[in-house]
Order: sequence, then structure tokens, then C-alpha cells
Amino acid sequence: MFVDKTRIRIKAGNGGDGAVSFHREKYVAAGGPDGGDGGAGGNIVFVADDSMSTLIDFRYKKKYFAENGQNGGAKNCTGKNGEDLVIKVPRGTVIKEYPGDRIMADISGDEPYIVARGGKGGKGNARFATPTRQIPRFSKPGFDGEEFEVTLEMKLLADVGLVGFPNVGKSTLISVVSAAKPKIANYHFTTLSPVLGVVKVNEDSFVMADIPGLIEGAAEGVGLGHEFLRHVDRCRLIVHVVDVSGSEGRDPKEDFEIINKELAGFSEELSQRPQIVAANKCDIATDEQKAAFVEFIRERGLPCFEISAATTLGTNELMKAVAQKLSALPPIKRYEPEPAQKTFDEQAGENRQFDVTKGDDGVYYVEAPWLMHIIRTVDMDDYMSLQYFQRVLRSSGIIDKLEEMGIDEGDTVNIFGFEFDFVF
Repeated sequence: MFVDKTRIRIKAGNGGDGAVSFHREKYVAAGGPDGGDGGAGGNIVFVADDSMSTLIDFRYKKKYFAENGQNGGAKNCTGKNGEDLVIKVPRGTVIKEYPGDRIMADISGDEPYIVARGGKGGKGNARFATPTRQIPRFSKPGFDGEEFEVTLEMKLLADVGLVGFPNVGKSTLISVVSAAKPKIANYHFTTLSPVLGVVKVNEDSFVMADIPGLIEGAAEGVGLGHEFLRHVDRCRLIVHVVDVSGSEGRDPKEDFEIINKELAGFSEELSQRPQIVAANKCDIATDEQKAAFVEFIRERGLPCFEISAATTLGTNELMKAVAQKLSALPPIKRYEPEPAQKTFDEQAGENRQFDVTKGDDGVYYVEAPWLMHIIRTVDMDDYMSLQYFQRVLRSSGIIDKLEEMGIDEGDTVNIFGFEFDFVF
């Protein structure tokens, strides 16, 4: 089964928690804090695998989690970092964030790409010792790893894309100019998945893709062609194959216009891609049919070659023209990752937005996602830890907001279920 688009969930490992520990050794008094840091969580890494030609493996396994970092230990021992999870995908796979279509990575090269980063490890209490705070009884928990739902979408890495209506001879053409062996039969939709072939012209070579037949309405989801339009997207050159004989009872001029309309409907950029027209089945077409179609194409400023894929008539000249045209075109398109919209980065401690509301029960409710991580670090039984929490509330503006809303001493404040009485 050919699967070229699927959706999975990925999660990088969480960072390990820092340790709270004090050095204890015979004959060593007041050894001091020695809690170590937690290890970093593992990353989610994608790499290209040329032995894969479909995304079918991801149809059955949908969740991928990297290893968490281990917690810190006594004697300043740092926790072990989590192992990266390496996910192999076919070369040319584009990874997009879901929902939406933000491009996160294009796995077209040989280099691995980190799509989700593991959380940093928390700091042990040894990190918080100062001359005035010699026995810190708190540590920092590890940060959560990044988590995404992503769409994996294959886009073939081909220099040339063969497009055209079903049964116009695309499969026959690629079979005679390359070593590809597609299924060939005299009925529509013989080809159910893209076929790649390497074409050699003298010392040059290029990759050609037989894109399964398009029909009218393909860009809106009609027929099979809409499933494969994405594979034309990277092609540097389009070879438009048309049945000039009209053997299917269609008008070749109308066929040409319909297919170009579908390409434009899928992507305006794609419709502007360089194009060479192959007038196929010339061996069974009349001279009048061939002459009228060639004139029609050349009026549009496009090169047109009369060929017969079945008899190989004109195929060598067509391939030489394709190779010559490719030599002047830029390399295969690669997608650049798009930056995420500005969001709170809890590991950098940015964008401390919050919302304070007063409920009907008189309780002040504070909504601030970034506070969830800080609350985890607070030991409510430790005076210094509580002082730290109070400083965070003051520096972030939460206390000022509460005072602005008229909070009185003794009123209750609720932060993610943690309640305390407000004191000036």
C-alpha cells in the first residue's frame, strides 16, 4: 500500500528533577547541600532513509515518545540524559505542525533534524547555596519536553514530473526512457502510485516521476490525481503528456487546458513552472491532428515534441530537450522551516502573561500557564522557598493586579488549585 500522508504525535523527553540532598560523612560536620541536577530529556530526531518509499509504518503506530532524563542524585551526581528517539522517514518527507500547515522540517538531505527538543534538567539544591542561604531545602523540577501533533507528507524528489490525463501514455514513456517498470494497461488509473525512473542522456542524468492521472476537478479532490498533486510540487520541470490522437474521445487542446487549470488550482506557483509538451500517440494520429495541436501549443510559447512512446518515436529528442532545459534551472525545491508564532517559552522564562478574575465565592483566581512549573518548585514548608514564590508573584505584576482589583488581607487566592490567604 502506498501511503504518502499521515499524522502522528511526538513528544520529547522531560528533564529529570534536581535533587535535595545534604552531604553526610563521618567526621564531616555540616557538609552542606550536594543535590545534583536532573538530566536532559531526549530529543525527537528525524532522518531520511532511502530504503523507505512509503509512510505506511506510521499508519499503525501513531505515538512516539523520547526517553525522559533521570533525576539528580546525592553527592552532586547529575542524572543521565534521556536517549534521543530517531525516526526514519522516506527522503523528501515534509513535517508540518497540526493543526495548521506550519512547516517544521524538510527531510530531504542527509543531516538529522531535531523536531521536538527534550526538556532541560532541573537544578539540584547545591546550585542554590549562597553565603546567606547555606542550607537550601528546595530544588528545581525538570522542564517538560516539547510535544506536537504533526503531519508527515511525502513530496517526491524528482527533477521532472509527467502529468496528463489517465491513459495518455505517461507510464509507457517512463518505461522506455528509464529502467522503471510501471504497470501498463489499456484502462484508466492503471498507475495507483507515483513511479520514479532515472533517465540518462549522454553524461547527464535526472529523475523523472510518473504522476498518476489527473482529471478535471483534481485540485478539489476529484478522482485519484488530487492525492498526488503534492508530488509535482518539487519538480523543476513539467512534461505535459497529451494524447494528440484523441483516442479516448477527448479533445487534446481541451485536455491541455484542463490539466493546467488543475495545476493552478493546487498551486499558482506550480502553474508557472517551466513546461514541455509531449504530443503522444502520433503514430495513430492524423497529420491534421498533429499540426493543429502543435500550432496550438506553440502559440502559447511552449516547446512541443511529437512522440510515440509505444514505438519510441521522438522520445530521444524529447529527453535531450528535457536535459538541456534542466541544466539552466535551479536545484530541486527544499522547504525552509517556518518559525513558530511567539509563544511562552517556559524554559527561557519569557512572556509572563496572566489573567486574574474574582469568582462568585469571593476567591481570586489567577490563570498563568507559566506559573505551573514554578509552583512545582515551591516547598510550602520552607520559608526561603515561599519567599522565592512571593518574589515571583511581585516581579510578574500579579500582586499589583490583585491590589488594583481591591483584594483585602485574608482574602483567598487560587492558583491552579493551590490556595493561600493574601497578606500585605
